[in-house]
Amino acid sequence: MREFIRHPSDIPISICSNCSPDVKNNCLKNISLGGLCISTKNYIEPGCVICIKIQVLDQPCETTGIVAWCKNKKNKGYEVGIKLENSAAEDSIRMVEQVCHIEHYRRNVLKKEGRRLNSEEAAKEWITLFADKFPR
Repeated sequence: MREFIRHPSDIPISICSNCSPDVKNNCLKNISLGGLCISTKNYIEPGCVICIKIQVLDQPCETTGIVAWCKNKKNKGYEVGIKLENSAAEDSIRMVEQVCHIEHYRRNVLKKEGRRLNSEEAAKEWITLFADKFPR
């Protein structure tokens, strides 16, 4: 059983590491209060300290983490599990979790209903529809 609920995402993420300087084209796969999982084309050694930057809306969320594991996905690159280093990072990630859900909602509305919502409109709708169900 997982300690934290994982929230799916498809938000681009930037990371940098002295262990693996050529880390590009990353995508946030899922996120929880304990950490996050990214998809990347590069192997990153477990134990490496990395800088994480998630661009959501107009303000990026920046924090650091430690690579907990790195799994080869055959011809599809790697999945990397990252443990967050401190509670302040966890607060930031909690906010990013919500923004990821809002952006996912915005994309689904466009795909399913053909409505183009800006981030603020999507946030208002998402809050009305789902905020009370968002895990605490």
